[in-house]
Amino acid sequence: NASLLGILQHPDGTVLKQLQPPPRGPREQDFYNKVYDSDCCDSILLELREYLPKYFGVWSPPTAPNDTYLKLEDVTRKFNKPCIMDVKIGQKSYDPYASAEKIQQQVSKYPLMEEIGFLVLGMRVYHVSSDSYETQNQHYGRSLTKETVKDGISKFFHNGYCLRKDAIAASIQKIEKILEWFEGQEQLNFYASSLLFVYEGSCQATTVRLSDVTLAEKRGVPKGLLAGGDILEYNNNIHVINSTENGKIDASVSKGLSKFYALHKKAYSKRHHSQLSLKVENLEQHNVWKSSTCITQEHLNGNVIPQLEKVFCHMPAEIKESANVEVRMIDFAHVFPSNTKDEGYIYGLKNLITVLRNILDN
Repeated sequence: NASLLGILQHPDGTVLKQLQPPPRGPREQDFYNKVYDSDCCDSILLELREYLPKYFGVWSPPTAPNDTYLKLEDVTRKFNKPCIMDVKIGQKSYDPYASAEKIQQQVSKYPLMEEIGFLVLGMRVYHVSSDSYETQNQHYGRSLTKETVKDGISKFFHNGYCLRKDAIAASIQKIEKILEWFEGQEQLNFYASSLLFVYEGSCQATTVRLSDVTLAEKRGVPKGLLAGGDILEYNNNIHVINSTENGKIDASVSKGLSKFYALHKKAYSKRHHSQLSLKVENLEQHNVWKSSTCITQEHLNGNVIPQLEKVFCHMPAEIKESANVEVRMIDFAHVFPSNTKDEGYIYGLKNLITVLRNILDN
């Protein structure tokens, strides 16, 4: 249960991604600031927001004001058993300013990048039969060849019982939307950037959130776990800013969190950036980190289930659909202004769509 380098889950439904050393970190921060600028009126950037995690500014722990974290939407949060895959997109994973050594290093890591146009950096798949997750790291992705890449990706959509064709079809639709965006813009080029795929691995059709306090009280759910309000309090040892307040994030977070950062700073700074380890361990003893505010049907007693079913059955079909799969662009340490289409990224997207269609057709 852990995440991309330095990604920590915050109880308010965001994740904190530690800024990389310059120039990469500042470049990624500038990218988010530009796209999410409240004065932005560029239709291309405004549309791009749909394909990124929401951005809530930067944050530093009170004990280490020089450590900067990007505060981003946790795209996995609404899922009960999130299946997660990180795929680097493009034909080059080095940017136009890379040194000869850097180019050599990147090419040798995966010589097939130019030809395949994408690389699986990691995945975590929920297997229904064993009620456990199977995890693959970047070595798995680098071992894939032209001949095996289709089977390698189909592994992500296989839950131990069956191939989740619904999740594949929904993923293709979402990638096609991103491809359309790329076909229509000539102002940004993306290198070593990834797509994050998430789908619901649980058999429960959907995870239903409780916004009704009385339902939660029947179950004795701690108040901090209610999803209705944006502000969660955990024994007053943490103050969480309302998640709708974009931009400046209040750094008034107490000792509980500071202690957590001190403990985990070492572990995270050692971890290599491209390594995929999804979601920080749930540190129950700190009572600060809760992995999810979702309550699934199996955790609810009989008299609540009918009410939840009522809520769910009357949801419009498109909400049920979209709750199922997320595809978001992440990792922007190598995004550069441009005056041409991003052909390498477009090539990677098209090839990924082709591979996914092949998996569906078989």
